[in-house]
Amino acid sequence: MNYRHEFHAGNFADVMKHALLTLSIEHLKKKAKPFFLLDTHAGAGMTDLAGEEAQKTGEFRQGIARLLDAEGNIPVPLAPYLEAVRALGGDPLTRYPGSPALAAYLARSEDRIAFVEIEQEPGRDCAELFKRDPRVKVQTMDGYRAMKAMLPPKERRGLILVDPPFEDRAEFATIEKALAGAHRRWATGTLLVWYPVKDPSVSGEFLERMAASGIPKQLALELHVMAPDGKRMTGSGILAVNPPWPLANEGEALLDWLAEKLAQGPGARARVEWLAE
Repeated sequence: MNYRHEFHAGNFADVMKHALLTLSIEHLKKKAKPFFLLDTHAGAGMTDLAGEEAQKTGEFRQGIARLLDAEGNIPVPLAPYLEAVRALGGDPLTRYPGSPALAAYLARSEDRIAFVEIEQEPGRDCAELFKRDPRVKVQTMDGYRAMKAMLPPKERRGLILVDPPFEDRAEFATIEKALAGAHRRWATGTLLVWYPVKDPSVSGEFLERMAASGIPKQLALELHVMAPDGKRMTGSGILAVNPPWPLANEGEALLDWLAEKLAQGPGARARVEWLAE
């Protein structure tokens, strides 16, 4: 599949990914020592929801827009994410903050952030967005090379988000190799890998190989907004290595709630499974 983010900003997959990213960063902030954040496929950092791409698909209307309009009690773990979206995107929402904007908003002054994007245009947009932020360094390079070059960080604690566009099935093999190397260099770091679910057998084989990789403490979290049909992305997942406490203990209840609110057809559900404890 080819996942061009400007067409999908704010959709159910973004909501799931960014809610879990926010939970992870909030957990890191509970300790006083600074941490390091690396986003290997950062993109532009912010999407104009009035733009041609976002309006063509309108996917944000079945994602973040549903949550902002939701009646009733919002789960406590979801509150920091929605607060950040409103603060960065406006109320009513006119822009959707990507993972770089959310990470920079949530991180503290003492924390260090690296955003990496291989494509020139979104890389320039990302650099412009954070040009006055001394915590942030934006680089135009391959995200997997960045994992080799930047690990282990001097802070010794932190998080990597790996969120590639999945141009072809070989992406999963590339991720597996990159995760093995990253874990060798930085065994205590949290690694969050986003993946699409279009053909469940493909993502399932990836998870099986990761379970057999020997890397400990792996948690798979998935959100499905309908039963798979093999034609489109009906779900997405996060593979968390060294998952922070909130993902392991609150992730399933949060994703169950999101599955109910963001359902687009029969078969909507959440799935949380330890691959290696």
